[in-house]
Amino acid sequence: MSRALCPAVCQALATSDPSDKAAQADALWAAWQAGELNPAQGWHNLPAQPGRPARPALLPPAQVPQRKLGSLEGRAALLHAICHIEFNAINLALDAAARFAGLPTDYYGDWLRVAAEEAGHFRLLRTHLASLGYQYGDFPAHNSLWEMAERTQGDVLARMALVPRLLEARGLDVTPGMQARLLAAGDPEAVAILDIIFRDEVGHVAVGNRWFRHLCTERGLDPVLTFRQLLPRFKAPRQIGTLNEEARRRAGFQDAELDALRDYAANG
Repeated sequence: MSRALCPAVCQALATSDPSDKAAQADALWAAWQAGELNPAQGWHNLPAQPGRPARPALLPPAQVPQRKLGSLEGRAALLHAICHIEFNAINLALDAAARFAGLPTDYYGDWLRVAAEEAGHFRLLRTHLASLGYQYGDFPAHNSLWEMAERTQGDVLARMALVPRLLEARGLDVTPGMQARLLAAGDPEAVAILDIIFRDEVGHVAVGNRWFRHLCTERGLDPVLTFRQLLPRFKAPRQIGTLNEEARRRAGFQDAELDALRDYAANG
C-alpha cells in the first residue's frame, strides 16, 4: 500500500538528529524504489526551517574562522565545513522533493535518490572527522545554501537554476583543489571520500540541469537567458571563482551558460 510522499519527506526534513535524518533519507529512497510513496496526494505546506542539531553554531560566512590546513585542527575544520555542506544537502534534496507539487514522477525519484546519496556522503565525512578526534558541530558553520533555498521556495524553476546548478555546482569547481591540499597535508582517506562525493555531485548537478531545462521548455523560456536573468533577481553570489568546465559540461552545462556565469561574476 502506498502512502503520501509529502508528509513522509516532511518528517525526515523536520528531524534534527543528523544520524536519524540520514537514516530516514535512506528509508525514503528505498520506499520510493519499492513503489510505496505516492507524489499525487497529501500535499501541504512545509516548515520554514528544516530540523538541525543545536550545534554547529551558524554564523555569517565572513565570520566563520579560517584555519590553516597544515594543522590537525585546520584539516578537521575543512572537513567539518564539507560535512556541514553535505548535511545541508540532505535537507535541500528533501525539500526539493516535498515542496513542489505537480511535477513528473521522475522528478521526485531523482531528488529522493540525491537525498540518500548526500546522506551517505555525510556519514563518510562524519566518520572520518571522528577518526581525527572531532565531531560534527565542533566548529561554527554558515547557512548560505539554505538561505538560497528560502529565496527560491516559491518557484521550482528558480530553485533548480540556483541551488543545484549554482551553489552546489561550486563543489565541482573547488573539490580538486581541496583534494590536492588534503593530500599534501597527509590525508589520503579524505581525498578518497572526496572522490566519491565528486562523482556523485556531477550527477546531482545533472539532475538540476535536467529539471531546469524541462521547466524552461514547459514554460517556453530560453534556458540561457532565463539563467542569466535569475542570477541578479535572486541575489546570487558573484564570487564564482574558477569554473571546472570539464566537470560542469559532464553535468550538462552549455558553454553559453558558463559564459553567463563569468559575465555575471564580472559585471553583475
